[in-house]
Amino acid sequence: MLSNNLNTNEVRNAAGTEVEFQSYSQDKRERIFAKIGETPALPVRLSVKHQEVGVGFKNRRRSMVRVDITSISTVDSVTPVVSSFYVVGDIPVGALTTIAPAADALAMLLSFVGTNGTSTLLYDGTGTGASALLAGSI
Repeated sequence: MLSNNLNTNEVRNAAGTEVEFQSYSQDKRERIFAKIGETPALPVRLSVKHQEVGVGFKNRRRSMVRVDITSISTVDSVTPVVSSFYVVGDIPVGALTTIAPAADALAMLLSFVGTNGTSTLLYDGTGTGASALLAGSI
């Protein structure tokens, strides 16, 4: 279970600086966090959401973590724009007795996005996968 506040280095920005969040809203299968100290006109949201589909052997849990940052356009210096990134997991929970395969898939994704061949976690978007995502390259 997530705590009401994310403030012990759970979230960092591109500079590697801690970003603190507090619970903003909660539903049965979704929780939204707001950045502490944000400018009201420029919200920063972190959300976690889960959905179960199927039954029995075909039961799957789809889980998502998403970050949305509202900023002012650097083209016209007026228009608010939203940048978003999210991770979605699709886990066949009805057909697995362990989450090990899903944990491996997540680890591979995180290492591809957050590293560039070393064991050092890069927050600045210079990881192999992060560079491709930010530049739109393949």
